[in-house]
Formats: sequence, C-alpha cells, structure tokens
Amino acid sequence: MNSIQKKIVLLISIIILIMSIIWIALTYYNHRTQQQYNTILQRYLKLNEVTTSSQKLITDINNFMLKPTKENEIELNHSRDRIEEAREAIYSLRNEENSFTLISYIHLMDSLLETTNRLLLFLSENDNESATQEFSEATRISTYISETSLSLLDTELRTYDRFYRGIINQSGEVMKLGVFLLLLIICVLFMVTYWFSLSITRPIIQLTKVANELSNGRFDTQVKIETNDEIAFLARTFDRMRVNINMLITEMKHKAQLEYELQQNKILLQESQFRSLQSQISPHFLFNTLNTISKKAYLEGSEEISDLLVNVAGIIRYNLKQLDRSVTLKEEIDVLQQYITIQKARFTERLRFFLEVDESCLLTRIPSLTLQPIIENAVIHAVEPSEEGGSIWVRVRNTNADEIVIEIQDDGDGIPSEKIQQMLGSSSKVVANNSKGIGIGFSNVVQRLRLIFGYEEVVTVKSEIGSGTTVIITIKETE
Repeated sequence: MNSIQKKIVLLISIIILIMSIIWIALTYYNHRTQQQYNTILQRYLKLNEVTTSSQKLITDINNFMLKPTKENEIELNHSRDRIEEAREAIYSLRNEENSFTLISYIHLMDSLLETTNRLLLFLSENDNESATQEFSEATRISTYISETSLSLLDTELRTYDRFYRGIINQSGEVMKLGVFLLLLIICVLFMVTYWFSLSITRPIIQLTKVANELSNGRFDTQVKIETNDEIAFLARTFDRMRVNINMLITEMKHKAQLEYELQQNKILLQESQFRSLQSQISPHFLFNTLNTISKKAYLEGSEEISDLLVNVAGIIRYNLKQLDRSVTLKEEIDVLQQYITIQKARFTERLRFFLEVDESCLLTRIPSLTLQPIIENAVIHAVEPSEEGGSIWVRVRNTNADEIVIEIQDDGDGIPSEKIQQMLGSSSKVVANNSKGIGIGFSNVVQRLRLIFGYEEVVTVKSEIGSGTTVIITIKETE
C-alpha cells in the first residue's frame, strides 16, 4: 500500500539528496578555489618576506655600526636568521618560467649574508674603513634583492593572470547554476506539494461531508474513497462505524426501557436495605433504661422517676415515628439530650457530657437515630467500664469547605485498628455476640449514612489505645 508516510518520506529524501549534492559540489569547488588562492598568496608573501628581511638586515647593520651594543647585535643576528629562513622558503617557488631569475635571487641572498659576515669580521678587528665598504656593498645587494623581488612578483602576476580570470568566470557560472537549481527545486517542490496536498484534502473533504450528514441523523450515506492509502482505510473504517452506530442506536432504543426498569429495581432494593438496617436497632438501650427506672422506683420513689419515664416515652415515640424519613439535626440533638438525661440518672456524676453546636447547622437533615447509637457505644465502652466514669463531647460545626462536621469524642481506652475496620465494614461482619464488642447499632448508622449520602467517607473513626476515640461524621452541603 502506498501510504502517506511513504510519500512524505520519499519527497523529503529526494529534496535532501538534491540539496546534499548541491552543497557537496559547492563546498568542494569553494575549498579547491580557496586552496589555489592560498597557494598564490603564500608565493607572494614569501617573496615579500625576502625583501622585508633584507631591508631589515641593512637597518640592523647600520644601527650596530653606529652603536655596537649587545641588544643591537642580537637584533642583527635575528635578521640574519630571517634571511636564511626566507632563502629556504624560496626554493619551493621554482618553476619553468622563473627558474633562472629565482637562482640569481637566491645567490643575491647568499651574497648578502656573506657580505654581512665580512662586515662583522672587520668591525671586530676595528677596521672601520673596510667595514664601511662592506656596508655599501650590502646596501647595493639589498637594493638588487628588492628589484628582483618586484621582477619575480611581476612574473607571478603574468603567470597566474589566466588562472585569476578562470576562477572569476567559474564563480559566475556557479552562481548562475545555483540560482537556476534553486528556482527549479522551488517549482518542482511547489507542484509536488500541491499534488500531495490535493491527494489528502480531497478525501478528507468527502469524509467531512459524510460526517456532517451523520451528525444530522442520516446514517444511509455511504463513504466512497478511491485512493489506496491511510485516508481510504480511514474511510472504510468510518463507513463500518456508521453501520455499527445505526445498529447500536436501534439496540439502545430496545434497551432503554430495560435500563429504566433495572434502575427502578435498584432504587427499590436500596429502600428495602435501608428499612432492613433500620429494623436492626439494638434493644440494649431499652433494657438498661427500664432496669434503671425499676431500681430508681424501688430505692427512691421521687419525682425523678416521672422525668425519666417522660424521657423514655419521648425516645420510644421518636423511634417509632421517624423510621421512614430523615430529621433535622435539631430534632436529633433534642432526643440525644433526653438520652443523656436518662444515662446521667444511671451513672450520676460518672457521666460527663459536653455539647457544642453551631446553630447554623441545626436545619441540616440526617437519618433518624444517627447520634444515639454512637453515644450509646461511647457510654458502654468509655463510661461504664471505669469506676471514675468518663467524658463525652459532641461538637457540631460548619467548615469553610461547605461541610457540616459532627464529632463525638470520648476519653475511654480507645479501639484497636482491626475493630475500627469492623466498625466501618459490612454490617454482616460486625461482632454482635459480645456485649463489650462493637454493637450492631453503630454499623447500622454507618450503612444508613452511606446509603443516603452516597459516599464512603461520610464516617471516619480516629482512635489511639489509652487516648480515647473520636467518631467524625462529614455531611457535604448541597444546593
């Protein structure tokens, strides 16, 4: 299959190959021309170095004759060394056109060095007259060297004049060729790009039209793409998707009623589970309450019995009346205070109860019998086992995160972590056959709160052994 990716790779490869060939050719030509320029320039510099060195030698000889110091002698010897180096470099300039002149040029440099040596010898013997004559001879030879350098430079210019002109002509032709190739590549690339883009955009336009019809609910328009690339594969896939969507819509219409019935059954199941959980309230409280009232009636016969009976009647009436609906937090706290009154009659000063309520939270609705089972567990596990009794704190507050937080805290012995997992787990796994274990009432509260509010973290328990237990109910406010 001639895929789009292969087309793109082929196009880019051809362009890269052409550009690489052009770049290599231009680089090679530029490098070769640069080497030729450097060769000619080095010949000129070597000839100029001979002239400069000879003139410098004459100057240093004159300075030494006028002032024969150590510094002038060092400078003179340095100039002699430069003449010798220049003479060695001149040998590489020899060719057929300058062979005779170049040999004479080298002899002049030898003569200059010999004259310089004789001059220094006469100066060392204090023969100033002979030294002066040798200086004149050295000056004359330096002049000949300069004139010969000019002659050799002129010969070099005549020799490489044709070469210069050839380089200039070649540079012009290369420039024209580069411009021509650039225009040709631009034209070819434009035509290939236009053809390539057309082969992609035309099928996409057809797909877009069919997609618009599909969005308007028409599923009978077939997609036809004649190309043999990814676009054609996409079109065939799109056409199969059109057929499948049409079939799915038909099936969804048949299943809609079934889904509705299943949802109704799920709701009924949750309601049934809710009523089943509500029916599991432990009789432990009622038994202890009646036992307490019996003992009070037997021992005292006071009006306190009447108050206890009123509170008991209120709680029983509340339990029977509110099983099938939610209540406000205010109603739940009122019943909780009645329960605490009864328990204080039982435990007297051993039970210490503290209530802190943010009044802005009192209208919040929660399931009935939410707080009383939690307080009952606190009484059983934190107050009843201790001779000194215990304290229970109930705090209701509204947080800045639009949440109502209810905290029930006691100062008992705490609860092990595995017991906490049982408390927050399924009600079927809760320990119910041990009077000192975790009662069925607390699990009932957890399950009901999760069913009604719809999230697992509605109840959390924090406890450390020896440091008490805190039950936190978090109710997220909804608009």
